[in-house]
Formats: sequence, structure tokens, C-alpha cells
Amino acid sequence: MTAGHGGSPIQLLSPDGVRHPHERYDRFLADVDGRVEGADSAALLVSIYEDMVVARRIDAEGTALQRQGQLGLWPPFVGQEAAQIGSAHAIGPDDFIFPSYREIGVAYARGAELPDLVRQWRGNAHSGWDPFAMNMGPSQVVIGAQTLHAVGYAMGVLFDGAETAVVTYFGDGATSQGDVNESMVFAASFQAPVVFFCQNNQWAISEPVGVQAHVPIARRAPGFGISSVRVDGNDVLACLAATREALERARSGNGPSFIEAVTYRMGPHTTADDPTRYRDANELEDWKEKDPIARFEAYLASIGVVDDAVRARAAEKADSVAEAVREATIHMPDPEPESLFEHVYAGPQPVLERQRDHFERYRRGIEGGIGAGAATTAEGGR
Repeated sequence: MTAGHGGSPIQLLSPDGVRHPHERYDRFLADVDGRVEGADSAALLVSIYEDMVVARRIDAEGTALQRQGQLGLWPPFVGQEAAQIGSAHAIGPDDFIFPSYREIGVAYARGAELPDLVRQWRGNAHSGWDPFAMNMGPSQVVIGAQTLHAVGYAMGVLFDGAETAVVTYFGDGATSQGDVNESMVFAASFQAPVVFFCQNNQWAISEPVGVQAHVPIARRAPGFGISSVRVDGNDVLACLAATREALERARSGNGPSFIEAVTYRMGPHTTADDPTRYRDANELEDWKEKDPIARFEAYLASIGVVDDAVRARAAEKADSVAEAVREATIHMPDPEPESLFEHVYAGPQPVLERQRDHFERYRRGIEGGIGAGAATTAEGGR
């Protein structure tokens, strides 16, 4: 495991926004540090900053929409913008992402259409976006299951001889799941080009991370034969550099990597949860002092990249995006009921086709005034 002194997370930006050189990771930040001829480092830094600001605004709007009954559920990610946006900016367009349900910031940075960010949470579709148009799988609610999909995809990439890399996201709680551990066994055994990106946000719903991990989570990966690093997940530059390094390892045929981004979930686990019932308010205040956006903004201001005009432009863009998300949510047309059966399997599946047939006759029964009970009884429904 690679980490800082005493196992502390690798940090390139201190909480007050001071940039610290790093012998290993500085080479992965040459473009943002202005050391690449022809590269517009200021534009790149501002784009990362704007994405973080917009992502936080999307999160606030999603929470508000859920509270107003427009969404069935919302998984807040406020506080985790550096981990999501920093890693997302490292991932290439041909790489494939397998997220959990919380990577809405990653999806935004990946270029998802705004209505697609909320479609699944409104109960409007199985998935918000076309996975193959985005090279990003649908949000996975089953804890850790997406890591199996990621390793399977990465093994396919390996067998095809492609240069694509795969990134899968999950939380600290998922590392206790069998799926995650099994996926690491396969990834190591086949030297699959996959990056395991763990956002350790300190809480698995109401369980603090210390209950399930008595040592840093990143220490587990070497036991599977996987290189790992522990980074400050509120440091966007550390997240960017560590992800670029891991992707380079994957593409060069040197197998999987594990990144533990130590961050903090400032909000609830989901909008169905109340963290004030299990979390000390002082803990939240302590982490607010490590706010990832304030830290990055302080750094950008110190090097003259951010001023009041840039801040205002980012805020204006964030409000515009939030307004578009709200309008898309409120005016989203209801799906056709039969669409429930679409995109479940790659091809025809007899059990599903039978269910679709029963459902269509059930609907015709209702529309014909027969009634649900008569229709389902006639068809032997149960």
C-alpha cells in the first residue's frame, strides 16, 4: 500500500489550499501544473473547479426535488466532489465505468444529459442513460455487485487485446461484501485492467467505517496481489493523479489497482436516512473544514486562476444546470408501462415474455372494465 507518513492519505493540497510537491505523483499533474507546452493549464483547472461547483448544485437540487415529492429517492454526495470529479477527469472516453448509485458527479462530468441524472430516481426508467453511449454502466443499487461486472468487462478487454481500462466505484461498506472480494480475486488472477475506486466516506449507512475496518481499507488489496494507494479524497489533485497512475498501470498490462479515497459524506446516506440519529454533529463540523471545493478554490486563487469573475461564472452555470434538472424532472413524461420489460435481457427470454403477455392482458382487462382480479384469475395469474 502506498500512503503518506504513518499511513496517512497522500495529499497534494493541504486543507488551506497549499500545493505540496510529491516525488511520485507530480508527473501525473504536468498539464495542470503548467509543465506541458501548449497545454492550457488554467482552462483545465477551471473546468475541474466548475464541475465540482455544478456537481454540488445538482446534489442540492436533487435533494430538494426529492423532498418536494418529485423524486422517489436521492443519494446525496455533497463532500465527495473531489473524489468524483478528480477521478472522472482522469478517465478516457474509451474507458468504461461501472458506478454505484452515488456517482452522479462522475456521470455529470462524463457528459450525461441532465434529465438522465434524475430519470432513475424518479422511477421513470431502469437506467438514466445509455451505457454504451456513455461508456458508463447504470447506477447499481445492489451493494458491490458492479465490481463483478467491471472485472468481467475488464477480462473481456484483456482477451480482446484492447487498450481500454475499466473503473469501478464503490463505498467503504461495499468492501465487506463478498462480491467485492471475489472480484478482486479474479482481477488479480487474470491481471485484469481494472481500477477499484473506493470512496471511503466514513459511514456505511449508520455504521462507522471503524466497525468493519480496523486498518486502512487500502491495506486489504495487497492481500489479493493488487497495488493500492490511500489518498486524501477531498484533494482533487491527489484523486486525479492517483487515478491517472492506476489507469496507466491498467493500460500497460500491469493489472489492477485499488484506490482508497478518504473523504466524508456530509449529507445522509440517502434521503430516506437521518444522520442526526447516529452521527455526532461535531464530526460534521470538523469535516466541513476540509471542504474539497473551498480547498481547491483557495489553491486556484493563490495561483491567480480563480477570481470573482470565475466564481460568478461557475455559480451562474450551476444555477442554470440546476434549473434545467428541475424543469426536466417536473415535465418528464411518464413511461409506457410495457417499458418495464425492455432492456432486461440482451435477447428474448421466455419467462419475461410470459410476464409481459400476462401484463398486457391484465391491462386490457382493466381497460375493458373486467377488473384486475378477473383478468389475473382467468390467466392463472399469481
